Amino acid sequence: MAKKKEAPEAGAAGDKPEGEGAEATPRKGLGKFLSKKMLMIIVPALLLVIGGGGAGAYFFLIKKSDKSQEAKAEDAPLTPPKVAFSDMQDILVNIQSNDGTPAYLKLGVSLELEDDAQKAALTPLMPRITDQFQAYLRELRLDDLKGSAGVLRLKEELLRRVNVAAAPYHVRDVLLKEMIVQ
Repeated sequence: MAKKKEAPEAGAAGDKPEGEGAEATPRKGLGKFLSKKMLMIIVPALLLVIGGGGAGAYFFLIKKSDKSQEAKAEDAPLTPPKVAFSDMQDILVNIQSNDGTPAYLKLGVSLELEDDAQKAALTPLMPRITDQFQAYLRELRLDDLKGSAGVLRLKEELLRRVNVAAAPYHVRDVLLKEMIVQ
């Protein structure tokens, strides 16, 4: 009889028969495997759906607004309606070289102005502008003119000086027609 009592006590203590315990452990492992497998499938699928939706929104919504802006940009003229160019006389100056040999700079410049009235008003100020340019250009060295960065710095400095010399009037840009370093 003692054996019969031990069998119910074993069941009451929480021990499971071999058939139930064998089924329970593979289910836990299988459940973990299925969830990892599902994650490996679901995550890339979600990324594809989100990426596809974003690409579709870009091509159908944003591209249309870009085309309308391009059409508006094409309607506008490339140059302002009121613009005038004033050509200056060529400037020839000697510049400093590294080894002391003589070096020369020939510069042809055109000034971009607001309109023809400003061009006519700026004509009497040309000797002052030329003087400002020559004073600056004589202090340049050959290294200052090297490369596109050197040319850009030259244009910026000439623009600053011409706007100081032509004080009540505003010059939009200094255009280099010719630049020879010898």
